[in-house]
Amino acid sequence: MTAKIEKLNPPSLPDAGPLGYSQVVTATQGKMVFVSGQVAVSTDGTPVPPDLADQLSIVLRNLVNALEAAGAAPKNVVSLRIYVVDLDPERIPSLMAPVAALFEGQAPALTGIGVSALASPEFKLEIEAVAVI
Repeated sequence: MTAKIEKLNPPSLPDAGPLGYSQVVTATQGKMVFVSGQVAVSTDGTPVPPDLADQLSIVLRNLVNALEAAGAAPKNVVSLRIYVVDLDPERIPSLMAPVAALFEGQAPALTGIGVSALASPEFKLEIEAVAVI
């Protein structure tokens, strides 16, 4: 059983490709992987950095580690939710560039959600994912 994943930016919708995500993703067959929201917590106990870009780096590393634990990779991600505390539209490009780079042109469906707080006051963002392998 091999999953077939198709990521689309149909001409009837705005082209999301340059922004680093796909408008529509389909998946047939395969094993579904649900990754809990990942935050900037390291396994070595390093304190959570205050900088958003530094947190994003840790969060993306944690996401990749979670995917790998299930036998998946970023290319298998079909849906991504990014929660950002006090989301400012001016920060979106700096957030999306590393996210888009992770997916190497295989951008998932994505929703960015501005929130007032996360599980702990030091967390500035959290990312959860669904993959199909």
